[in-house]
Amino acid sequence: MNFKHEFSVGPQTLVAMIMVAVLMVACGGGGGTRTPNQSLSRKGPGPLIQIPTPPAPPALGNVVPIVIDAGPVPTTASEINVAYVSVTVCTPGTYGATAACQTIDHVLVDTGSSGLRLLNSALYANLNLPAVATNPGGPAIGECMTFADGFTWGSVRSADIYLGGEVAPSVPIQVIADQPGGTTTVPTDCSSTGGINENTPALLGANGILGVGLFANDCDVCLLWTVPAAYYTCTSTGCTNSNVTSAQVVQNPVALFQQNPVTLVKDNNGVLIDLPAVSAVGATTSLAGSLIFGIGTQTNNKLGGATVYATDSYGNFSTTYNGPNTSYIDSGSNALFFNDSITMCRGTTWAYCPPLPLPLSATNTAASGGNSGSVNFSIVGVDPLGPSIVAANIGGPYGQNGWFDWGLPFFFGRPVFTAISGMSPPTGVPAGPFWAYQ
Repeated sequence: MNFKHEFSVGPQTLVAMIMVAVLMVACGGGGGTRTPNQSLSRKGPGPLIQIPTPPAPPALGNVVPIVIDAGPVPTTASEINVAYVSVTVCTPGTYGATAACQTIDHVLVDTGSSGLRLLNSALYANLNLPAVATNPGGPAIGECMTFADGFTWGSVRSADIYLGGEVAPSVPIQVIADQPGGTTTVPTDCSSTGGINENTPALLGANGILGVGLFANDCDVCLLWTVPAAYYTCTSTGCTNSNVTSAQVVQNPVALFQQNPVTLVKDNNGVLIDLPAVSAVGATTSLAGSLIFGIGTQTNNKLGGATVYATDSYGNFSTTYNGPNTSYIDSGSNALFFNDSITMCRGTTWAYCPPLPLPLSATNTAASGGNSGSVNFSIVGVDPLGPSIVAANIGGPYGQNGWFDWGLPFFFGRPVFTAISGMSPPTGVPAGPFWAYQ
């Protein structure tokens, strides 16, 4: 879904949500000749940064600032409810005096997907991120990732990823619009999945996507679905759907974090997003928050009194609102999406416009039928919001009955934990996948 801010002059942000009804990702791919060490031909601003021998990260190096603002191209499109972080990527294994690294800003934080995706146009021309291939010197791997409003196509490459004081080495990432194997076209079964090709900052609403969702990679659930394959092997003549190994798919970098040299722990079992509350008139210019790594690993990420809502194997739990709904929590969605008879905004099909802030309530229940609790929330109309508003408690129809998407407004004033499936949690913390909040 591509939602437009009614007072913007360009496309609204990507709503990066993975949902069962539209999940279009599966393990698969096939053929290509680009070697893993071939450099990219891409353009970006400025020189590479040379990172010196790494200093010890601060004691709370598991924190990265979040900013919500007008986006990477505010003169083209004014984004609303998009949480951004900066991510540093380096050529694998070169961190130190001779490292080739780049920090990319305005990367969307998404609890609805897993893995790092960066626009090719945002990367420096001389930053060499080696291609991930089926075997050394063999075919290059490409990926088609389908979201609710479009898709991203590009090569799978390897990078060391730095987030605050955390490091994930040699992580497969997607480089959007970088053509794997030298192919010049997007595979037809990718381009025909629906929506637009999100291959520019204006179309994506970001310079990339940092997927910090419930799974260790973007293919943990793909074998459970009969859907188009996401992975391909490619040559200069084209790409073919083909199976790839679990080590070659795009990985959630949080799950690959190494031991922190100061705290001597691994903050790799999940994340905590902490954003301030937003009033009925919205927040102007910018809103600041934190992306905190680990759950129960340090003093700043304790569960405390948060209630744990275990999900099913697809990352869903239950919400009762005008009847039962399958639901999920997705920081990559820029509104709360649920079905109701609330008045729609003028000339739009995606936003509710109550005349006054509308208080509502729902009940969330763990997928196992365990923990349950009410959620009080409020939505405001989009039409009265001014062009400088970057965060607001907005909502809209889901588009399919029986679903509830707790998008970014759910996070305002409510710290939310996302626990990764399959990771070993510290003592006293349940195993993922789950969401937790107070």
